Amino acid sequence: MPAEQLAGLSDLFVVGAVLLYVFAMVAFALELAYGQARAGAAPARRRLVAAGAGGPAGEIAEDGPEPKAVQAAPWAAKAGVAALGMAWFGWAANLGAIVTRGLAVERWPWGNMYEFVVAICFAAVTAFLVTQVRQNVRFLGAFVMLTATLGLGFAVKVLYTAAGPVVPALNSYWVAIHVTAAIIASGLFTLAGVSGVLYLVRGDGLSRLPSRADLERVAHRAIVLSFPIWTFAVIAGALWADRAWGRYWGWDPKEVWSFITWVAYAAYLHARVTAGWRGRAATIVQLVAFACLLFNLVGVNIFISGLHSYADVR
Repeated sequence: MPAEQLAGLSDLFVVGAVLLYVFAMVAFALELAYGQARAGAAPARRRLVAAGAGGPAGEIAEDGPEPKAVQAAPWAAKAGVAALGMAWFGWAANLGAIVTRGLAVERWPWGNMYEFVVAICFAAVTAFLVTQVRQNVRFLGAFVMLTATLGLGFAVKVLYTAAGPVVPALNSYWVAIHVTAAIIASGLFTLAGVSGVLYLVRGDGLSRLPSRADLERVAHRAIVLSFPIWTFAVIAGALWADRAWGRYWGWDPKEVWSFITWVAYAAYLHARVTAGWRGRAATIVQLVAFACLLFNLVGVNIFISGLHSYADVR
C-alpha cells in the first residue's frame, strides 16, 4: 500500500479510536452511576418511649429515616462489559494508527509531538486494560477513556503533523529505546494521575467510587512500576545526547524538566517509605509530579526553544 494511503489510514484509525473511546466512556459512566446498590431513605422508624427515657411513658418517638438498599439497575453490568469491549476495540484502533503511521513514514512513529501524544494515549489505555486483567478497576474506565479522548483530540486539533521525515537527530535507534521507555512510563503515570485526581474529588457526588485507600493503592502501584522505567528513559536520553551532541548533560529545557519530573516522583516514593506519608498529602505530591510530567511532555516542546524542540506544531 502506498505511503499516502497508509498515512490516511492512520488518520482514520485515530478518528475510530476517539469514537470508540467516547462510547466506552459513556458505557463506563452508566455502569458507575447505576451499577451499584445505593442507600435510599426508608420511612422513619417509630418506637415507644419508656418512662424516664426523655418523655412520658407510651409516647411515640421517631428515630429518623432508616437507610435501605436500592437495587442496581439490571442492565448496568452489561453496560460495563460492553464498555470494556469498546475500550479494547479503541485500543486496537489506536494501535492500528501507530503501526500504519510507522509503515507510512518508514521509521519509529514518534518523531513529533502528534505521534508522541497518540502513543502516550495508547500507553495510558494499555495500562488501564492490563491492570483490569489483574484486578477490577472498571471504576477508572470512564475517566481513563475521557483522558485518552481529550489527548487524541488535542493531538488532532493542535499538534497534527502530516506524515513525513524527521530531523536527522531523530534518525537513530535510540528513538526505539529512549522514547519508547518514556511513552510506557508516561502511560503508567497517567493512570496514577487519574487515580490521584479521583482521590481528591471523591465525596458525596462521587461516592460510588471505591474507597480512597483503593484509589491510592492503584496510583501507588502504577508509580512503583513506572518510576524505574522513567529512570531508564532519562539515562538512555543522556547516552543518546552524548552520541548525538558529544555531552551527557547540557541543561537543555527538556533535560532539566525530565530530571525535575524524576525528582518529584522520587520525592513521592521517598515520602511514603521514610516518612510514612499516606492519603491526601502523598496524593498531592504525586499530582505535582504528574503536572511536571505534563509540562515536560507538552509545554517544553511547544513553548520553550531547545535542542528537543521537535513539536512541529503548525
